[in-house]
Amino acid sequence: MTYARARLGWGTLAVCGVLVAGCTGGGDGGKPAASGVVVASPDPAGSPVQPMAEADAALQPTTGEQARKVVAKLIAGPGDFGAEVSKSVPYENDPRTWSVLGGSCVWNREPLPDDVLASLTRHFEVPPTAGKGRVRLSATVTLHRTALDAAWEQSRMMEEALDCDEQVLRKGERLIKLIPQPSRQGEAANLYSEDSLMEAGECVSEVHGGPYPYWWQQVTYGSAVISTSVCGGRGYDENALMKIVSEALPAMELRARGEMGFQPKGKAGESSSGGPSSGAPSPGGAASPSAGKEGK
Repeated sequence: MTYARARLGWGTLAVCGVLVAGCTGGGDGGKPAASGVVVASPDPAGSPVQPMAEADAALQPTTGEQARKVVAKLIAGPGDFGAEVSKSVPYENDPRTWSVLGGSCVWNREPLPDDVLASLTRHFEVPPTAGKGRVRLSATVTLHRTALDAAWEQSRMMEEALDCDEQVLRKGERLIKLIPQPSRQGEAANLYSEDSLMEAGECVSEVHGGPYPYWWQQVTYGSAVISTSVCGGRGYDENALMKIVSEALPAMELRARGEMGFQPKGKAGESSSGGPSSGAPSPGGAASPSAGKEGK
């Protein structure tokens, strides 16, 4: 965990660039991150953690059929990224599979494990134009059996990010110089998500070129794990890419709150009926997490 905490600026970039509410960039309040991008520093006076609708265990899907319907409601479409974004071909991955990072840091798609009810990844792009190359994006929503299963996926993803700072998406496509940064709600300017994990680095492709800036961010809400990614193209700097990807993740999280959440009335960590707000781990939970990374 020391490796991630030493690069706190990346977490601030993720929240201020992707979960944009309450953030400002540049100016006297900013500081340079490892990539040279200016990111916002937390307000020295301290900003209170914003109230959010807690996930209600009673509203989490319990069957694959229910989960697939919820995933379809939550997952981003091209309009969540912007008017210039269109569907890629292929557009969606097989919903009966998810991405698994192997021991050699190579991504593969495998059948869903027992603790996952549904998972869907969609792929998008900003088509090349005069002087600019193709930008590739993705969005993923995975629904687990319980909120604790979702938390375990987030934890395993952090371990994998530390072990594999270079990853192979597929033949001829790689992610390099990856830097992970986790932040719980209230940490690293994360005021809006239960748990956020971000990776920043570069993407390289034999077809599309590079290296180009790359970001991936994943958040949890109840039993849902939600992520977006962006792989840059020729002619796009970090700020331009962040503008393209900035709205889709909070849009999906807000939908999850509306679909599976409630406004707490009792003590923290309790539902309106007094019970716990997250489920227990499902038996036989899988050891390999999914990831909505670009290209998977």
